[in-house]
Amino acid sequence: MNGIIPLYKERGFTSHDCVAKLRHILHTKKVGHSGTLDPSVDGVLPICIGAATKVVPYLMASGKVYKGTVRLGLATTTEDLDGEVIETQPLANPFSLADLEAAAAKLTGTIQQTPPMFSAVKVHGRRLYEYARAGETVERPTRTITVDRFDLADDGEFDVEAGTQTVAFEIACSKGTYVRTLAVDLGRQLGVPAVMSSLTRLSSGGFSLDQTVTLEQVAAAMENEDLASILRPLDYALKDYPQVDLPEKVWHLVQNGVWLSRDEVASSEPIVALRFEDQIKCLYEWHEEKQAYKPLKMFSTK
Repeated sequence: MNGIIPLYKERGFTSHDCVAKLRHILHTKKVGHSGTLDPSVDGVLPICIGAATKVVPYLMASGKVYKGTVRLGLATTTEDLDGEVIETQPLANPFSLADLEAAAAKLTGTIQQTPPMFSAVKVHGRRLYEYARAGETVERPTRTITVDRFDLADDGEFDVEAGTQTVAFEIACSKGTYVRTLAVDLGRQLGVPAVMSSLTRLSSGGFSLDQTVTLEQVAAAMENEDLASILRPLDYALKDYPQVDLPEKVWHLVQNGVWLSRDEVASSEPIVALRFEDQIKCLYEWHEEKQAYKPLKMFSTK
């Protein structure tokens, strides 16, 4: 049982909950997810089964797309609505779409981001959320992220009584991006507290929301012995790499980890996915000094 399940993670479950449930449904321990989603977030969560767990890093490296809402006028401990309100600043008037777009533009491109205290990032061997729950503070490392787009459809809804403005957004970003922190930073650009009020992951690992299946559908497929209908091959995670079909003679060399000449690989690309019998078996990388391709990642030697 090897492959990738593009799971729809419902709200209320942690990513680990989904892995645990799938281990039970599929009767296998070799299950891993490719990017954590908070319990309050729903959407695409690619799950790797069996040998496909080897491609988790490649799925995680892909960009992601989210849609959600940000609420301007209040802030919480967790940067989303799961936390305690720590600041309110009622808005007298809503921000215009032009103001919102100008603020979002400053958060687009390659930028530095500091992860929230309530996150799984490790500092000195402990998760940041462990420090936060203990009431401790610690210096958080900044990271470089890329926000390809931060789109706002309109100026949202203004709650006169509460003095808040809720605005819908769609964001395309690199791995490691905390969208709730972008929501908070949007408010900071406007000079007001802000919080992410909802979030859905629309795509991840090359899978979109309309390709996902639920835990119930996985269980039904397993019961009907039709799991193949929802399992995607390991190759799916590597589809962006140039692919080369190997003759049997060269495949035997690859099975033993032998470096290959450019003629044997029949490519000039820096990294290639080598196939044998219609399956990607490994990635090879060009080594300039040795003028040869070396093994980068083996997925199967059979």
